[in-house]
Amino acid sequence: MISAEYPLASWFLAVSTTFFLLVFALPLLLMPLRWSRWFGWAPVQGNTDLTVYFGRCLGGVALAIILTVVRYIPDPRSQPALFELIGWVCVAMVVVHAWGALRRAQPLSETIETFFYAVVGVVAMWIRYRTLG
Repeated sequence: MISAEYPLASWFLAVSTTFFLLVFALPLLLMPLRWSRWFGWAPVQGNTDLTVYFGRCLGGVALAIILTVVRYIPDPRSQPALFELIGWVCVAMVVVHAWGALRRAQPLSETIETFFYAVVGVVAMWIRYRTLG
């Protein structure tokens, strides 16, 4: 499953997809309100249908990206654009999380995630342009 030719790229995809699957995609898809409490968000009062809907939508998009990326773990060189996709998703998440931090509208765990997304995005782009060429 891990590419002998590009092991760093394969391991990056394997570890990052497993982590995002277990920590973000499946919990958001299956139990968005419980997931939000795990990350320190205060429970929403009143009608939560829209919150659950948006959480499940984001979980579904994350799951679709993960399922696509997993197919190329054995041969990451064949789809270098996946690393760009990961990089751009991370850029968007850095902006979203930094904006929330500046507005003081999110729990500390979300602000800490900003740095995590920045690192993952930089590593993805580094692998794309340095390792895969």
